[in-house]
Amino acid sequence: MKRLLRIVNVLAILLLAPLVVLLRAEPPGRYTVGTPTDPGGSGKFYMGREISLVMGHQGAGWLERPEREKEEQPKKLLQMLSIKPGMVVADIGAGSGYYSFRLAEKVGAKGKVLAVDIQKEMLDIIRQRMKKNKVENIEPILGTDADPKLPASSVDLVLLVDVYHEFAFPYEMTEALIKALKPGGHMVFVEFRREDEKVPILLAHKMTEKQVLAEMAPHPLQHVKTIESLPWQHVIIFEKKTNKTENKPARSASQRGPSLVGAVGR
Repeated sequence: MKRLLRIVNVLAILLLAPLVVLLRAEPPGRYTVGTPTDPGGSGKFYMGREISLVMGHQGAGWLERPEREKEEQPKKLLQMLSIKPGMVVADIGAGSGYYSFRLAEKVGAKGKVLAVDIQKEMLDIIRQRMKKNKVENIEPILGTDADPKLPASSVDLVLLVDVYHEFAFPYEMTEALIKALKPGGHMVFVEFRREDEKVPILLAHKMTEKQVLAEMAPHPLQHVKTIESLPWQHVIIFEKKTNKTENKPARSASQRGPSLVGAVGR
């Protein structure tokens, strides 16, 4: 119990969110602003969900904590994605590069990882690690809170690990990410399960599968499947719609399974 409380307290301390950004001019009716309902919440709401505060670069060390292997099982997650050599993968909210460097090994020399973050300090950490480890297939990209700055139709897979809930402008960011996907490309949301009260994460940093599906409904995405085999997180997979996928029936909202071999990688 003490360890769980420590995790929650550390998260609460590390969360930063410039309200001048969160409250800037935006389309009427899309977002609302009110009183924060959670220690990790911003007081800004989208489709009934409180957008969380952003974890600052001061928390980079927490992202690299050894316990993460047990809590989130990153090796298992990457196996699910069936990433192939030569693929272009966008790691959104790359942070310290925890997943970026793992992805770089998977895509190989002919592939590329686009490590996107809105904090220059996080990208500086990635660049330092790239230089130290002589990694050349990662491209750090400084995005904004509404634009990941990715080229159109350039990405095979967009990976969002524990980050979508922090987007100050989730609708606009999703639009931009879909534009960056190649036809038939995939977008993968990895979010802490809000349905499970035992997951020791601040509520604003957790999402239900139903909420993710609702927020993606306005966009040209096809829900492929959801995997619930990680200890704390959903893995929710979408495919960019094309003429072939436009009328494809969605699979069941929740599938339990060990991998996504053949479903994402190509």
